[in-house]
Formats: sequence, C-alpha cells, structure tokens
Amino acid sequence: MNTLLYTLDGNHPLQQQLVQKLSVRPGRFDFHQFPDGETYLRVYDNCIDKQAIILCSLNQPNNKVMPLLILLNTLRQQGIKRVGLIAPYLAYMRQDKQFNSGEAVSSRYFAELLSNQFDWLVTVDPHLHRYHSLDEIYQLENRALFAAPVIAKWIIQNVSMPLLVGPDNESEQWVAKVAQLANAPYIILTKHRHGDRNVEVSVPEVQRWLQHTPVLVDDIISTGHTMQATIGHLLDKSMSAPVCIGTHGIFADNSYERLMASGAKEIVTSNSILHFSNQIDLSSLIAESVSGLI
Repeated sequence: MNTLLYTLDGNHPLQQQLVQKLSVRPGRFDFHQFPDGETYLRVYDNCIDKQAIILCSLNQPNNKVMPLLILLNTLRQQGIKRVGLIAPYLAYMRQDKQFNSGEAVSSRYFAELLSNQFDWLVTVDPHLHRYHSLDEIYQLENRALFAAPVIAKWIIQNVSMPLLVGPDNESEQWVAKVAQLANAPYIILTKHRHGDRNVEVSVPEVQRWLQHTPVLVDDIISTGHTMQATIGHLLDKSMSAPVCIGTHGIFADNSYERLMASGAKEIVTSNSILHFSNQIDLSSLIAESVSGLI
C-alpha cells in the first residue's frame, strides 16, 4: 500500500471506515502538547515513495492548525511527495466579506494558508454563502461534497411524515434538495441575527402540517440558538417535538444539552465531527471522491 492515512482529530471510527473503503494503511505517529502549549510530533512510518492523507475536521481550528502543519511538514521531510487533506468540516468559511473597515476576511487568508501547504482538499457542505465554489478562494485541487443524499436517506429510514424546516432563506436551495430526495414537504424560516448569540426567527403558518414531524436541518449546529428559538415556536403552534439534523455538530456553549432541554425529540449529526449524536455516515461519500485523487 502506497498511501498512508493519518488522523489528527481523534475521529478513529471514520478513519477505520476510510482505511477499508480506500485500501490504505493507517499512519503511525505520536503527538502531544507540552505544558507550555507547544506540539511534539513523531512519525514512525517509512514514507519514501508514498503519499499521505491527513483526516482532520477543522472545528476549533486555532487549536488544530499548528499540529496539522507540523504533521504535514514532518511527512514531507520524511519523503512523502503528495499530501491531501480530508477536512469534513472546513473552518473560516463564514467570514467571507468585509462589512466594516478593518475587518479581516479570514476565509481568504485561511484558504491561502491551506492552498500553499496541501496538494488537494476534500470537504463536506462548506458554508458557501457569497462564494459560488471553493475555487474562488482555494488554489488547489478540491472537492466540495454535499451530504443531502445521505441526510435524506436517514430521514426516510427514521422519520414518519417529515416536514423539513430550513433556518433561513440562504438555506432554501439546500433544504429543498434534501426535501426532494426525501420526498417530503418543507418550509423556510425568516431569521434576523442580532449577534453571535442573539437570533430572532419567525415561523410561517404550519396548521396544515400538524400531523407531520418537524425536521430542522442545517449545515452547522454551532451555538444552536436558531434551532432553539425554532423549537419554541413550533411547540407553541402545537406541533410535535422536532428532530434536529446538522451535517456538522460543533455544539458550542453546551448547545446539545440546551437543544434537548428546549424540547427537541432527537439531535442527529453526521460523523464529520466525532460526537455521540453521529448517525449519518459520510465515509462512502468521502471515499468515492478521494479514490479519484490518490
């Protein structure tokens, strides 16, 4: 086997599935932080004439980027000629415009950093709002995969009479695709964000959907404030407890616990970020794309 797969984010269940589907070998390395916060790393594999893949979802990116770069450069020093990055969750995509003078458009800076280091990138459901594709800011071979088919499959298998609920107008195209694949109706909320943790939502008329199970779908569950507000509105309108689905479960500020306490029936995420809510498997989707790059 000429390809080694290293996992830097602790998502060993996903690594094991990718090892099997791609017929690659798991990479062996030691990695820890010194008390002063600096990183120690040692690679144990013979890397000559091989290529490498690093699996690392980039939630909490400020804690992961330096170890990621150290691993990458150690592999190159050891003789690896080609290194690709599987980042199921790709950070720094939401800062895509300078709204006020002096603001950092950090999506572009982060894209330049990764583009200068890696040979290719595979990610899932990147937050493409003002960018039409990753090619607008990433200068390396890339694949932006969409989780809609596997999310729809999970809904079909697990939810009776689903009504999909999208968080805002930006999500409508994505939610409509999931709804189409799941053969389910959908509605879209109106959202007004007043800050990182202050979100106001309004729910359209839902009387005709009272027999359905609401399924709140979003690409990212971060603070969960939008979903939490939506749950309250839906319950006030006598709808059943909703299922919450996110491609990427970041769950900042104890948002998983708060969503469950607010009345969610269930919270489901993909295995892009390791969490006990993982029920939607991305390994086949990722493996199919990566197989064309190695």
